[in-house]
Amino acid sequence: MAAAAAAAAVGGSQSPQAELPAPGLALDKAATAAHLKAALSRPDNRAGAEELQALLERVLSAERPLAAAADGEEAAAAGGGGGPGAAEEEALEWCKCLLAGGGGYDEFCAAVRAYDPAALCGLVWTANFVAYRCRTCGISPCMSLCAECFHQGDHTGHDFNMFRSQAGGACDCGDSNVMRESGFCKRHQIKSSSNIPCVPKDLLMMSEFVLPRFIFCLIQYLREGYNEPADVPSEKDLNKVLQLLEPQISFLEDLTKMGGAMRSVLTQVLTNQQNYKDLTSGLGENACAKKSHEKYLIALKSSGLTYPEDKLVYGIQEPSAGTSTLAVQGFAGATGTLGQLDSSDEEDQDGSQGLGKRKRVKLSSNTKDQSIMDVLKHKSFLEELLFWTIKYEFPQKMVTFLLNMLPDQEYKVAFTKTFVQHYAFIMKTLKKSHESDTMSNRIVHISVQLFSNEELARQVTEECQLLDIMVTVLLYMMESCLIKSELQDEENSLHVVVNCGEALLKNNTYWPLVSDFINILSHQSVAKRFLEDHGLLVTWMNFVSFFQGMNLNKRELNEHVEFESQTYYAAFAAELEACAQPMWGLLSHCKVRETQEYTRNVVRYCLEALQDWFDAINFVDEPAPNQVTFHLPLHRYYAMFLSKAVKCQELDLDSVLPDQEMLMKLMIHPLQIQASLAEIHSNMWVRNGLQIKGQAMTYVQSHFCNSMIDPDIYLLQVCASRLDPDYFISSVFERFKVVDLLTMASQHQNTVLDAEHERSMLEGALTFLVILLSLRLHLGMSDDEILRAEMVAQLCMNDRTHSSLLDLIPENPNPKSGIIPGSYSFESVLSAVADFKAPVFEPGGSMQQGMYTPKAEVWDQEFDPVMVILRTVYRRDVQSAMDRYTAFLKQSGKFPGNPWPPYKKRTPLHPSYKGLMRLLHCKTLHIVLFTLLYKILMDHQNLSEHVLCMVLYLIELGLENSAEEESDEEASVCGPERCHDSWFPGSNLVSNMRHFINYVRVRVPETAPEVKRDSPASTSSDSLGSLQNSGTAQVFSLVAERRKKFQEIINRSSSEANQVVRPKTSNKWSAPGSAPQLTTAILEIKESILSLLIKLHHKLSGKQNSYYPAWLDDIEILIQPEIPKYSHGDGITAVERILLKAALQSRMNKRIIEEICRKVTPPVPPKKVTAAEKKTLDKEERRQKARERQQKLLAEFASRQKSFMETAMDVDSPENDIPMEITAAEPQISEAVYDCVICGQSGPSSEDRPTGLVVLLQASSVLGQCRDNIEPKKLPITEEEQIYPWDTCAAVHDVRLSLLQRYFKDSSCLLAVSIGWEGGVYVQTCGHTLHIDCHKSYMESLRNDQVLQGFSVDKGEFTCPLCRQFANSVLPCYPGSNVENNLWQRPSNKNIQDLIKEVEELQGRPGAFPVSISSETNLSKEMESVMKDIKNTTQKKYRDYSKTPGSPDNDFLFMYSVARTNLELELIHRGGNLCSGGASTAGKRSCLNQLFHVLALHMRLYSIDSEYNPWRKLTQLVEEVNSQLGNEEQQPEVPILYHDVTSLLLIQILMMPQPLRKDHFTCIVKVLFTLLYTQALVALSVKCSEEDRSAWKHTGALKKNTCDAEKSHEVLLSFVISELSKGKLYHEEGTQECAMVSPIAWSSESMEKYLQDFCLPFLRITSLLQHHLFGEDLPSCQEEEEFSVLSSCLGLLPTFYQTEHPFISASCLDWPVPAFDIISQWCFEINGFTERHAEQGKALLIQESRWKLPHLLQLPENYNTIFQYYHRKTCSVCTKVPKDPAVCLVCGTFVCLKGLCCKQQSYCECVLHSQNCGAGTGIFLLINASVIIIIRGHRFCLWGSVYLDAHGEEDRDLRRGKPLYICKERYKVLEQQWISHTFDHINKRWGPHYNGL
Repeated sequence: MAAAAAAAAVGGSQSPQAELPAPGLALDKAATAAHLKAALSRPDNRAGAEELQALLERVLSAERPLAAAADGEEAAAAGGGGGPGAAEEEALEWCKCLLAGGGGYDEFCAAVRAYDPAALCGLVWTANFVAYRCRTCGISPCMSLCAECFHQGDHTGHDFNMFRSQAGGACDCGDSNVMRESGFCKRHQIKSSSNIPCVPKDLLMMSEFVLPRFIFCLIQYLREGYNEPADVPSEKDLNKVLQLLEPQISFLEDLTKMGGAMRSVLTQVLTNQQNYKDLTSGLGENACAKKSHEKYLIALKSSGLTYPEDKLVYGIQEPSAGTSTLAVQGFAGATGTLGQLDSSDEEDQDGSQGLGKRKRVKLSSNTKDQSIMDVLKHKSFLEELLFWTIKYEFPQKMVTFLLNMLPDQEYKVAFTKTFVQHYAFIMKTLKKSHESDTMSNRIVHISVQLFSNEELARQVTEECQLLDIMVTVLLYMMESCLIKSELQDEENSLHVVVNCGEALLKNNTYWPLVSDFINILSHQSVAKRFLEDHGLLVTWMNFVSFFQGMNLNKRELNEHVEFESQTYYAAFAAELEACAQPMWGLLSHCKVRETQEYTRNVVRYCLEALQDWFDAINFVDEPAPNQVTFHLPLHRYYAMFLSKAVKCQELDLDSVLPDQEMLMKLMIHPLQIQASLAEIHSNMWVRNGLQIKGQAMTYVQSHFCNSMIDPDIYLLQVCASRLDPDYFISSVFERFKVVDLLTMASQHQNTVLDAEHERSMLEGALTFLVILLSLRLHLGMSDDEILRAEMVAQLCMNDRTHSSLLDLIPENPNPKSGIIPGSYSFESVLSAVADFKAPVFEPGGSMQQGMYTPKAEVWDQEFDPVMVILRTVYRRDVQSAMDRYTAFLKQSGKFPGNPWPPYKKRTPLHPSYKGLMRLLHCKTLHIVLFTLLYKILMDHQNLSEHVLCMVLYLIELGLENSAEEESDEEASVCGPERCHDSWFPGSNLVSNMRHFINYVRVRVPETAPEVKRDSPASTSSDSLGSLQNSGTAQVFSLVAERRKKFQEIINRSSSEANQVVRPKTSNKWSAPGSAPQLTTAILEIKESILSLLIKLHHKLSGKQNSYYPAWLDDIEILIQPEIPKYSHGDGITAVERILLKAALQSRMNKRIIEEICRKVTPPVPPKKVTAAEKKTLDKEERRQKARERQQKLLAEFASRQKSFMETAMDVDSPENDIPMEITAAEPQISEAVYDCVICGQSGPSSEDRPTGLVVLLQASSVLGQCRDNIEPKKLPITEEEQIYPWDTCAAVHDVRLSLLQRYFKDSSCLLAVSIGWEGGVYVQTCGHTLHIDCHKSYMESLRNDQVLQGFSVDKGEFTCPLCRQFANSVLPCYPGSNVENNLWQRPSNKNIQDLIKEVEELQGRPGAFPVSISSETNLSKEMESVMKDIKNTTQKKYRDYSKTPGSPDNDFLFMYSVARTNLELELIHRGGNLCSGGASTAGKRSCLNQLFHVLALHMRLYSIDSEYNPWRKLTQLVEEVNSQLGNEEQQPEVPILYHDVTSLLLIQILMMPQPLRKDHFTCIVKVLFTLLYTQALVALSVKCSEEDRSAWKHTGALKKNTCDAEKSHEVLLSFVISELSKGKLYHEEGTQECAMVSPIAWSSESMEKYLQDFCLPFLRITSLLQHHLFGEDLPSCQEEEEFSVLSSCLGLLPTFYQTEHPFISASCLDWPVPAFDIISQWCFEINGFTERHAEQGKALLIQESRWKLPHLLQLPENYNTIFQYYHRKTCSVCTKVPKDPAVCLVCGTFVCLKGLCCKQQSYCECVLHSQNCGAGTGIFLLINASVIIIIRGHRFCLWGSVYLDAHGEEDRDLRRGKPLYICKERYKVLEQQWISHTFDHINKRWGPHYNGL
């Protein structure tokens, strides 16, 4: 087949543009295709092949003016009528037809798909795609699955997470190289290659002919489009070309999706070298092809690549040269050194960077293989396609096409090799690119697919020298930004480092290459090759040394640095990514004994590189002062490989250690860093700005510490264990600059450190020593112990969430290391050391997360302050850990006072590091400890408790780690040295502790007190002379001696020549001349360490002779020394513990301690001491008293605060708090008194100076969300589930109102119902009052306040000055007296008829108000303005229901509906009924009373026409019945039975003059109850069946004449039925209706229940109203007796009513006129209406009065179900998939958050929806973030998430991607805040949304 194709190709390229005869064109494409296919199927297919070639030549000719299209505007003209796109489309059509061979293209696709052996998924995705990663199933850490494969596989119980792809990726399902087969999904489990039939030859035959030409055509387009101008081609041009090629590339992409059969054809085409050669060589007469080939050569050249015509060079690139490239190195180097490499690359960058200050350094090194960098030879389409893909900076479409082909194994190998071959070119393009971020992502998108596969990586490493290429390319890349190092010897330094300010480092441009390198090093077979190849190791160490000493900090000594550079981010990132991560990768393969050789190699080359570095920076023995670099990757490589060698490979440490001199050099820089850390924390670097603190923090931060500080400390431990301990200790104190402080004298002079820094530097030095000696991370702890110690340290600082713990535990950065976060060991250790605290929900509290807190036994035994100090980024965390420890001890009763950090036993040292403990047993350290103890005892300045603590810690460490027996050969060893060491006889701490020191000679300033005292001594001979005689040398001349001696030892051991080279550095400690003269004094000391300790005990306890050896009482102590009593405590305990240990270690010590205790003498003459003691005692007493006083004050303050909080702040829970009375109810005060919270005065509210309540007005649609079924609606999670709002309360009321408006007079309709179910105004108050004029000035001050507030003052918003609750208006308090109120409440004995008359008269009296409206007072003005506020709170559409706009009836309706809304909402807050009675305080803090006054005032402005007043119809029989019916053209009034009774109640009450009398109120209620009861009877009669009706009609009629017929529901019902039967109400029923009615047989009980349920809502609202107006308590009761209790409370029940027999609702009736008359009058109206509209008449009678409480939608258990459905769902408005989808939790609407697509008049969709659905309140779940966002009016806030993971944590933005589950408590809290309208009060972080959500 291939031969035929080749022949055809040759044939084609010979005939220049062979024109097909014209008829060929006329033939339609399908016929031509069929004809050609037939011709090609013949055995001799030359003719057919030539014909096809000719056709393709014409169709796909590259002569088309593409260049023109890319260049400019003449494209349209040149392309003819069709424009530039037409020809391309035509060509594509031809190709499709030819491929299908005459058939339909779609059928062809289907046919090919049938042969797909889909063993791999291979789905390619781009950035932002949601994919999954399962660590349980993955072999490679980069493994990922598409959502479909993940959900179809079984991953229950696995460690998986969902993630958003950053760079794009591909699905690995079915690839057993990358993941375990158990994780494959159902589709890819079957290895289906066997049962797929063979592909028929003729199916793909045409493809094999057509595709080579098609791809060549594409390549020609790419060559054409790329103009290599002088400057870099602009993005625009490249994008233009790519846009034109879009259809072609998409066509190829579609081909790849046809499955395996088509992929293998494509692979053949892409990799066939013959095809490529024939088509592209540019030979032959075809001018176009020639031109294209020239362009290609130009492009190659301009990329700094040569086209190797020279066969010799070419040989290198041949894979056959499988040897290491180093073999041909010498020859390759000759082709030109890197230094002179093609300058275009370098120069333009230099120019653009403008790095004036620092000159770049270029390396001209011959070590690298030129061929890697500069030779490219393309031998197939695939190679040239990749070349152009890179040139065009990886267009997404091309990348996807190349990746889609990967399931084809043959292609995969070919492509990987091609990719490697182009690696250097990729790097060059990346460096030049402007869009390096996008390009990096695309590169990694490809490379991660290739290099994650170990088999493939190994193959490429062997055949294409992958490792050489990668290392060389990295080295080359970094060489472009080197500068001279300024470390140490600035002038003569030969070392070069990377410049962290360069874009390359700042923008992390190198990361794709480094990440590939890390990826391939994770494969064992590849890493082994690396570790065995010495040449590579040398090159790599060379690369690492570029980072050694980068980002040098120089301490600013004079003024603050002008510009804080932020380069340290780049430096730390570079060291972590380019040095540490490859190191961890290599280390993971050095785990067993067999790998010792690798470690030896690395260590060897690492030491060589270090030696070169020391030479290059001219390092002798003293580091340059005042500079520090945190970056020593070579040191860290060395340290980590040493650690691994000892820990895992059983290597002998000494065999890989250098000589002593090298060790001394090695320790200098890490030690310098430790000292600098102390300096930075002592504020000595403060002039360098904040960034230096940032560096100190980053150095110890959890992601960096195990690649930075841990190796540094380990290296220092190794050095300390092998160097002379005295030398090491003295170096430490010298580095920390505190040598001068360590003197016995009370005053001293420090030439290198300011006095204010001395203390913290001394603390730093001692702390460092403690860490150095206690830390065992690399010295013998197992991995699990390390993990446990890290975890305990983090948990002791603070309780932690699971995810923050994962983040804070330094994990080995290499993913294959074994301790994977979340691995088994992590979870088991966590459960061993910590308890889980489930999240708690205080309503109104902040949302808490699930936390882990240390178990008690961890505090008791494992709390390790040293580890805590090592791991804290912020110093405050150490304090936090100590505070928590203190609290634990107090709580558990172990220790009451302020404890010291506990001393913790350490893991035993690994034998290789035993030498470390010699530090504790060297004289230098003992002298330091002795001196410090003495100074502390003598109260010298600059010493702290911390210093003492560390000193004692070191002594204790020494006792714990002493050589068991007291060695007596000390003397013989130190024979010659003995003479100038009168300090201590030996070097063992145990024996030195008891050694008494009598005199010490010190150098002191002349002003020191010692000089005066010992004048004779100070005149003695010069110090050196007296050194031998008196043996009282001053301590640190000794150190200098040691150092000199040590230098001598080393110089002697090294060659003589060396001595000449090393000049002795000048002694830095000479004092400047200006300082006061130093003079010598001799001090009498006469103490030993033991005696100092005992005196310290006295000093600390403040008592004489306080120490008494414990063993004298209890000899047992010496036998079993582990006593819990000593494990926790303060300094006293520590001293006791040390003395006990000292006594245990030697009998001599024990005896001496006892002696000292016997003859204990105060350290100074007795009388002075007693005075001091008295002083301290006085001080103690005074302190104690002060403390008590403070406690008392605090307690008082706390109780005050508590009571305030209780009264003011119970924002959320109306259930359980103390009532706050607004008005005082004592009868003797005549008027209510209010306190103003602004001016603090109290007084009554008056007309001139009214007081008001702080209120928040908000529109609410909560009521409208009530539904009549108990089952709450679920959030839809499939297409089938939908939510329809027909059954909501708001919808039902809307329908009712519009029905009434269709048939009745508008003004009367507006009185028959209430509105406000949607967009009703809810008024709430915090209960605080203020003068309205005070409020105005308060608002003025807020307006002038420049502080950014969370609310908008212009909209009248403010926070209550007292409790800071959010508010936006002030409700005036009506000036009223309580006494008057009480008078009104006296029960009057008037009968109901009189009362009815009075009510009617009062309603008719206009403005019968104590305040006449005409005279405007302040009060009435305020009332008007608050009414305006109330109106403006809600949108116009929620206020205007009348047909005539602006009609007064509208306002009237709106006003009484406000009252209704507030009453209904209060009822809902009480749980929907009043059973709990008056205990609820919602009433106490309610503002209904004031609100009623305001509403009543405004309602009275609209007097109702007396004939329309419903009161008339309720209480009188109307005679002229016919007048109404006669008047046909005018719409009738609403019949009274259709009126909503609660609305009538509010209208009646608000029309009365205020304050209202109680008996009038009761009268109104009684009258309305009769109407309500009748309505209930009517509704019942409509509901029941025909038979029931006739039965009842009959039974009731019999009893009609009994005495209390008017109070019997049976009688009344039968009467109602007979009355309504006169009309057509019951006739309309066909048979279908009966089916609808529930077929229950109505018993007397069920009727009674129905009637009670019908009346209850009215009774509840009425009782609430009575409670607010008259301040009467609500009785509590059981649910079943609610009706009777409320009716008696309202005065409906006659007082003499007996409660024995079952309660009958009808007994509450009290008819104002004869019942039967008025009922028949009411029924008559209905009959009149049903004559015409029986259906509607019936619908209006059945009112649904039993609404259930409102609920938010019910959410599914698992978040994934929501996410999977909604994150790909298209928006119904714009039909796109939103970028930020959200769903409303009230009604389930799907919206685009911030989507500009759905914007309407500048409102984005969420804001718009919040107005329509919640009248300004919206609750949305953001699908991609799992959080809930609240929109309230013009503000919004992030509320938090109601989905938590298994550890009780939110996962905002789904970053961790762990499975999330609903947290029911949180959801309840959310719902509660929604119902109680308290979002504004509880959530604190509000911001304006500017309608942009």
